[in-house]
Amino acid sequence: MLLATDNAGKSALHQAICEGKLDMMLQAWEWAEKKLTTEEINNKLLLGTDSEGKNAWHLATRWGNLEILQKVWEWAKWKLRTEEINNKLFLGTGNE
Repeated sequence: MLLATDNAGKSALHQAICEGKLDMMLQAWEWAEKKLTTEEINNKLLLGTDSEGKNAWHLATRWGNLEILQKVWEWAKWKLRTEEINNKLFLGTGNE
């Protein structure tokens, strides 16, 4: 269920980011940490893209919520390698 996506290709985490709901975003992350592998978190939640090619970072910057942006950045630094941050998170090529 944590990896399921809606018609726009957004996971629950992505939708919480879009709606600016920090509490929902933090809860989805907590569940993901308990239930998903690092690979699933990285590839599906942090680097996974919606139908417009937007990943968690793009969604966080799009809506201008600094607190959410900082949390996504913190998770990216904790979970992703520098190469993934530079080449996939920022450029949005996580599903290639």
